[in-house]
Amino acid sequence: MMRPQDLLRPTPAGLYCPPGDFYIDPVRPVDRAVITHGHSDHARAGHGAVMATPETLAIMAVRYGADFAGRTQAVDYGERTSIGGVEVRLVPAGHVLGSAQAVVSQGGLIMVASGDYKRRRDPTCVAFEPTPCHVFISEATFGLPVFVHPPDTEEIQRLVLSLAQFPERAHLVGAYALGKAQRIIRLLREAGWERPIYVHGAMERLNDLYQASGVPLGPLALATGLKGGALGGEVVIAPPSAIQDRWARRFAEPITAFASGWMGVRARARQRGVELPLVISDHADWPELTRTFDEVAPEEVWITHGREEGLLRWCELAGVRARALRLVGYDEEGEGEQNVLEGAV
Repeated sequence: MMRPQDLLRPTPAGLYCPPGDFYIDPVRPVDRAVITHGHSDHARAGHGAVMATPETLAIMAVRYGADFAGRTQAVDYGERTSIGGVEVRLVPAGHVLGSAQAVVSQGGLIMVASGDYKRRRDPTCVAFEPTPCHVFISEATFGLPVFVHPPDTEEIQRLVLSLAQFPERAHLVGAYALGKAQRIIRLLREAGWERPIYVHGAMERLNDLYQASGVPLGPLALATGLKGGALGGEVVIAPPSAIQDRWARRFAEPITAFASGWMGVRARARQRGVELPLVISDHADWPELTRTFDEVAPEEVWITHGREEGLLRWCELAGVRARALRLVGYDEEGEGEQNVLEGAV
C-alpha cells in the first residue's frame, strides 16, 4: 500500500494529489480542482477544471457566473470517476445542498477528505454518509468538548415562542445566505410557521436554486421597499452583517437573532449585540466529531482547520494516529462568508 502523503499532501494552494495532479478545495486558482461544497472558502472561481456535485456547480454558477471555470464535470453521489488514474468518488457530507466528501483511492489506500460536515438531520440536504477509510481528513471548527449543540428544533421553538410573546416586533434573524438561511426557513415550516418569510435580497437567487433543487421553502417575500416600522410580528432573514446595518432600521422594534454554533458562546452573542442567540450550526459538534471518528474507524486522522488540539488528544487516547495539517484560507463557521455572498449574490 502506498503512503498517505504520496496520495494527498498539504501545499500552499491546498490539499494536493500528486499522482492525479489535482487539488481538493484549493485556495488559489489551479488547473484541476475537486470542490466539496459551495461556500466561498472552499469553492473559488478561476480554476481550469472543476469536478463537483451538480448542486455545487449550480451554486458556483449563481455566485460567480457561468464561466467560473474553464470546464466543469458534474458527478453524482456514489459515482466513481478517475482523475489522472486516481479513483475519486463523492459521498454526502450533510453540510449544505450538494456538499460532499471526496473519497480518493489508489494502490489499496483509501483517503476521505470530508470538507465541512455535520451529523444531525437537515431538511435541506442529504445526510452525512460515514465511509470507512485508512485516512480521514476532518475539520475541527467545534473541536473542543465544551461544544455540544442543542437540538435545532428546540432553538427554532425559542424563535417561535418569541414571535408569540412579541407580536408587535419584527424578528430579524442573521443567517448565512448559503445553507443556513434555507435550513432556518425549512425548520420554521416544520414548526408550523406558514406565513410568508421575508428575506434579504442577497438570498433570493440561492433560495430559488434550493427550490429548483427540490427543497420547498414555502411563501417568501423580499424585505425591500419598506417604510419605517414595518413587518411587526414577521420573520426576516438576512446576512449577519445586515442585522447590524442601517438596513435593519426599517423594521418594527426588531428583535435581533443570529443562527450559529458560536451563539453558544455568550461573549460572542454579546459582542454582536444579539438579543436572541440561536445555537444552530452546519458543522459537527464535539460528540459528532468523535462519533464520526469511531464510525469511520480510520488508521489515521488528519485535522485541517479549527481547534485541532482537543481532537489530537482524543485520537491519542483512542490509539489513533493523528496530525494537524494547518491548511490556511478556510473560515470558521461562516465568519467570512457573508462578505463574499453579499458582493456576489
